[in-house]
Amino acid sequence: MKYSLVELAPVTQGRTKSEALHAAVGAASEAEALGYHRIWYAEHHHTAGYASHDPISLIALAARETERIRVGSGAVLLNHYSPFSVAERFLQLEALTPGRIDLGLGRATTGPLVDAALRRDRGSRPVDDFAQQVQEILAYYHNAFDAGHPFASLDLTGGVDSIPEVWVLGSSGNSAQLAGTLGLGYVFAGFINPGTAPAAMNAHRQSFRASPFGPADHRSILALNIVAADDEGSAHRLTWPARLLWQSLSSGRPIFLRTVAEADAGLGPAPKAQGSTFDGSTIPQQISGTVETLRSQLQQIVNVTGATEIMVQDMLIEPDVRSRSRKLIAEAVSGVEVPAQIPPDTAALPKTVRRQ
Repeated sequence: MKYSLVELAPVTQGRTKSEALHAAVGAASEAEALGYHRIWYAEHHHTAGYASHDPISLIALAARETERIRVGSGAVLLNHYSPFSVAERFLQLEALTPGRIDLGLGRATTGPLVDAALRRDRGSRPVDDFAQQVQEILAYYHNAFDAGHPFASLDLTGGVDSIPEVWVLGSSGNSAQLAGTLGLGYVFAGFINPGTAPAAMNAHRQSFRASPFGPADHRSILALNIVAADDEGSAHRLTWPARLLWQSLSSGRPIFLRTVAEADAGLGPAPKAQGSTFDGSTIPQQISGTVETLRSQLQQIVNVTGATEIMVQDMLIEPDVRSRSRKLIAEAVSGVEVPAQIPPDTAALPKTVRRQ
């Protein structure tokens, strides 16, 4: 099974965002050496604890520093941008690094103030036109506008031999059917809503129709918060920084990730004791284990969800601990078998994408 990484460029309290960004770029080389298939950079605005505000700049630097690993966005928050701008900028990345760029598309709000600051047009009410935005990007990449469409004469792909691989991301399942209908790969943020992962992944699989815009077969990535160590107790303790972060989110204060020792001091007994292993029915928000126990858990999870790839998210800021965890996770996931896939419906969509 393929395994990948999503990087948030966490900022340690007392350190700088510059240091966090350099570490995030360096994570791509480490991931490549460990056999990770792709690394994606997140988009988090106005956050003290994360430095990955603009995935595009990190993608460009990480692609330059690596040779094989795919590099992309997890995700571009499309509600803040024009489809033309996103399509053109990622096509430029593809031109610089052919065959290695992923365009992960999502949507999210940051809060009324930041959302307003991000908008170019502040005189009208925001609308949820995510589906139309995704289709517009596909139309640019595949020259798929109707002949009479005002954008039909725009040729973004001229002089570029390949296009980015487009994925749709979601954390509630609402985008699963959109991705399936368009024939695109789907990524579910199981580290946010793990309990709804099976339903969302199934919705994508059932709605998938192969199209000119995506892969010939069904592909889905399940992103999970996963940590690993050489023994079960140590691995479980590595979940504590993530739990302290979730506990602190409602405080209204700047949020920084903490070391395992700091999380030990900041958490009470109940969150420390909360389970971090898959029991066969409920996927926990944080998953921990050794190579052997993680492999067993993840095999069960992919059997339940039908995921064809696992994406790793962690909340570890201690470099040696994080590197060791990512190495052990790579060993675990590499031994997981992809479940048999239901043959997709090969009735391709019409090449033309119509704006609503």
